[in-house]
Amino acid sequence: MDLTVAAVPVYFGSMGAEYAWTKRRAAQQGPSRSDYERRDTIASLAMGTASLVAPLIMPKLLGPVTPGKGRYGKALVATALGAAVVTTAADLLARANEGPLPPAGVLAPRDLAAATAVSPVDHDVPGRASRRRAARIARRVASSAGLTAVAAGGVAVTTAWASRTSLSRMWGRRRRDLGTGPLTVAGAVLAWDFIYYWNHRLMHESRFLWAIHVVHHSSEHYNLSTALRQPVADAFGVFLPISLLALAGVCPEVIETARGVNLLYQFWIHTDAIGKLGPIEEVFNTASHHRVHHGSNKQYLDRNHGSILIIWDRLFGTFEREAEPVVYGLTKNIDSYNPARIATHEHADMLRDVRGATSWRDRLGFVVRGPGWAYARHAERAEPQPAAGVA
Repeated sequence: MDLTVAAVPVYFGSMGAEYAWTKRRAAQQGPSRSDYERRDTIASLAMGTASLVAPLIMPKLLGPVTPGKGRYGKALVATALGAAVVTTAADLLARANEGPLPPAGVLAPRDLAAATAVSPVDHDVPGRASRRRAARIARRVASSAGLTAVAAGGVAVTTAWASRTSLSRMWGRRRRDLGTGPLTVAGAVLAWDFIYYWNHRLMHESRFLWAIHVVHHSSEHYNLSTALRQPVADAFGVFLPISLLALAGVCPEVIETARGVNLLYQFWIHTDAIGKLGPIEEVFNTASHHRVHHGSNKQYLDRNHGSILIIWDRLFGTFEREAEPVVYGLTKNIDSYNPARIATHEHADMLRDVRGATSWRDRLGFVVRGPGWAYARHAERAEPQPAAGVA
């Protein structure tokens, strides 16, 4: 039995009780960001439903293009490699026709179209106009080919990783069976919690994983319905495999139980109806700790990644106590209740950045480095550049 499905009546019963409580509180103390907002709640429930449907659909869509498994896997890899070669050649051609490279530390202008536009002066310099046109065409080719290379390569890597680390594959390679006793279950829950911490942390520190996880942080409200606002694009992620437990001899049924316990525990911490819990806070993740995790306050960013236990955050330097009031949501909110927008906005922004990049450093950086790096890179590229010959 899937514990998370069996608990559906508990989800809705708890949300009903919390809704009544927040409504009474609002009448006495005024509204807060933990109150239920109809459109926000509907969006959260829609994303929760989609997260249950996506695992049933995505394997069928991605199976045919999975390298080493699907009939079009080799074609996908060839497309990625071919596009990478074209992109590299176009980058070199564009740089050769744009003139000497700028001094170290000086970035190319963000608006490449404007940067390579032909000015009246060009007509007075033999060959300059044709070089500028060649550079402009090369940049356009690099833009499209670079996007193709990154997108096709990303799908190839993520699908291949998922296929090779699948639960059934790892279970088939095990050397022993640890059974289904209480010690095995307890060990599986603990191991799942440890692996979850690192996967959760990576989802905040690498943009292509953040693009998946950002769904859960996109609400500017914080209540039990937020717990159900789950990602739908896990198929495009590369995670530390939970299937390592199967390789160690933990059977799939026990692993599924560990998953259910982990998810069920996380539900109740999405509320501000529960205050701080004293000594419990030193070991376990609590509503207070998780409110910090959902905060966009500077000191709360990328903190408290644990699920059941908070000791992982304490051990690995990502712990923060709740102090000042939490501002929920993203550092740049999307201001939308549209489930499609919620599910895809960061992927769209990421791919747009890849298309606008002019080097492999930036193309890959916009994907694998953190969201904060992308924001900083945008700021760098937006700064006015010194004119040629000016110190």
